[in-house]
Amino acid sequence: MKRKIKEIIVHCAATPEGKDFSAADIDRWHRARGFRCIGYHFVVRRDGSVEAGRPLAEPGAHCTGHNTASIGVCYIGGCAADGKTPKDTRTVAQRKALLALLKKLKREYPGAKIRGHRDFAPKACPSFDATREYAGLK
Repeated sequence: MKRKIKEIIVHCAATPEGKDFSAADIDRWHRARGFRCIGYHFVVRRDGSVEAGRPLAEPGAHCTGHNTASIGVCYIGGCAADGKTPKDTRTVAQRKALLALLKKLKREYPGAKIRGHRDFAPKACPSFDATREYAGLK
């Protein structure tokens, strides 16, 4: 049965600018923290490739209180080279891939609102205002 999706929540991996990681890396990190598997449904890598994470049929583990009715999308990056300072590090390829993925998800779930993780938690993630940037997306 298809889940009722109310939100598409954009995240960053909080990784240093210029360093690439994969969905498999995040899966390993999340398992080390006690998760069953990767918490995000999609991961957008620096080269613009989109990797599948947790199956869409399953609730994510990416935003407390919102997992059952949301899709989690994460881009690699989100921190300056020091690995601590929040920074929008999306490459041109990531921006294009993220936009294409969000458009596809909006077509599939037209009632879903695109939000940033920071809209629900006291953190900078995804290091840009996703709610504003994708407000008019259809």
